[in-house]
This record gives sequence, C-alpha cells and structure tokens, in this order.
Amino acid sequence: MAGKEKMDFCVECRAIKPYSLRKKTIKKTIRDKEYEFVITTAICKSCGSEMSIPGLLDVNSREIDEQYRAAEDIVSIDGIKNLLAVYNIGKAPLSLALGFGEITISRYLAGQIPSKEYSNIIRHALSSPAFMKEMLEKNKDKLADTAYAKGMNAAANMEKTFSVSDKMLSIISYIFATVEEVTPLTLQKLLYFIQGIYSALYDGYIFTETCEAWQHGPVYRDVYNLFRDFKYNPIDDARFAVLRGKEALLDKEERLVADLVLQTFGMYGGKTLERITHKEDPWLQARKGYEEFDSSNEEISNESIKKYFTSVNEKYDLGNVKCLNTYIAAMLGSADLFL
Repeated sequence: MAGKEKMDFCVECRAIKPYSLRKKTIKKTIRDKEYEFVITTAICKSCGSEMSIPGLLDVNSREIDEQYRAAEDIVSIDGIKNLLAVYNIGKAPLSLALGFGEITISRYLAGQIPSKEYSNIIRHALSSPAFMKEMLEKNKDKLADTAYAKGMNAAANMEKTFSVSDKMLSIISYIFATVEEVTPLTLQKLLYFIQGIYSALYDGYIFTETCEAWQHGPVYRDVYNLFRDFKYNPIDDARFAVLRGKEALLDKEERLVADLVLQTFGMYGGKTLERITHKEDPWLQARKGYEEFDSSNEEISNESIKKYFTSVNEKYDLGNVKCLNTYIAAMLGSADLFL
C-alpha cells in the first residue's frame, strides 16, 4: 500500500498541492571562501516550483552545517556530545579542562562552529585518554576537585580499557563503521576470521593479539574485556567514540580482507559463526582434553590459524566472496545457512 502523499501550500499555484523532496546543489560563501552544498528542497508536483514547507529551513541549516564541518575537517556536534558522555564532567568543567573559556563547549553545542585549532583539541581529547589526562593536569587549578578527580578517573579507565593494539582497534572500528549491529560474540568471530583469511592470503597477520579457545569459540581476551559489559547486546556506547576514524589506519589489503569477511561471515549471527569455529582445527586442537562445556583459556596461536586457513585457501580460494560462501556452506548444514 502506497504511503500518504505529502501536501502543502504552493505559493505559485495558490492552493494545497502535493510535493516531492529532491536534492539540489547550492553555492554559498563563508569567510570569503565559496562552498557547494547539497540541500533538500520541496518541489510542487503541479507546477514544478520550490515550496516552503515547515521544518525545511532547519533541515537545510543542519545539512549545510554538517557539510561545512566535513569540508573543513571540523568536529561535529555529535563528537562534542560524545566527549561529554565519555568524561561526564559537565560542559563548563570540560571547557576549562581543555583550556577554553568556561562557556565555549556550551556555545559549540548550540551550533557555533569551533576554530580548527579548538576542533583539533576536542578530537585529540576524544581519541586519546592520555592527552585528556595531560589537559586535566595542565588545567587542574581551574577545576573543582570533584570534576578533576572524575575526569582523571574516566581517562584512566579509558586508557586501561583500550589496551589492545592500534591495528586491532582499527579493524574493530572498520567493523563498526560497516555493520549496523554487532554483538560481542559476533565481533569475536569476525576478528578471528579476518585474521585467518588475511594470514592465508598475505602470509602475515593484521594484529599481534592471539585468541583463546573458550567454550563459545575463539575469543580475544582483551577485546572481551573491552566489551564485557554488553554481554549479548549490540555494542552502542559513547565510551567507544574513540574508535571512530581508526579504520583509516588500515591499508588496501587489510580493508579487502575485512570486506570479504563482512560480506560473507558477516551475514550470519554470532551463534552460527560459533558453530563454524567449533568445526575448525585451531579451536578443536586447542580444546583437546576438554569436555564440551568446560571453561578453557588455552591459546590458539596465530601460527595454527594461519596453517589451517592456508590449507582451506588451497581448496576454496578464499580471495573471493563466492568461494568463501562455498566454504561456509560446507561448514554448515542447509538448515543453518540463514540463521
């Protein structure tokens, strides 16, 4: 059943008319520099003229703001909100901790665009707990004791939490940026398959961390600790805003393998991926001597993962989606294929 047609008053037709939303490109000069922005317009279906509909000016303002910030590489309002959520010390204390005026963060949240210098400071604080600790210490005399202690504690926890390698964080960031919802169980298995397929195709490893043969399949302990608060729920928390953008550290081959895995294994839920790992040699060999439901922290070496997936690659050619899907089908019964 078709949706209800959008209607509003058309000045040219002098009547209520149906309209459609379309994009158009406009040019706008800001601080003596010309920019092109793509904005939304409402077009009358009767006469073809632009219509002014409620809320459209606000939409256009947001579109221009977001595109200007992207063009000038300026932190977004959401980025500032994430920083507030991560450190939870209030707008005024955060402003002072970063070396700004007391109401600067409040102004930015209201829509004022930061300078490039201040934008870089905010982004650095968001991506580096160590930098945030440095700024808190530097501006300690401007902060209340409670705000200082709260901020330092949050920064210390962030440092402790993000103890995994930059390359591992980059892969996790890429997964989050590509897949809409990722449970911790699914994340663990995707990391394992990415490591295995990369090692088979390129004779090396993306990250140095090794996983363990837990009851529910291969698990990277530091990554587990990173997301253990979420158990089986989708990962969605302001604390992990520091991951955003780290995928830029991946090279062409690493992105290629990540895409291969996400386009194949990434189509399945965590429990299905778990069943696949339970049929593969790296997990099976590490679990020798253990019963099905026994706990285990036996290491699955990167070498054993590479050896296994190299042998799989010789049979299935893991460098393309079709062959990877053939491998997955071979590892699963037909009843599992759409789980």
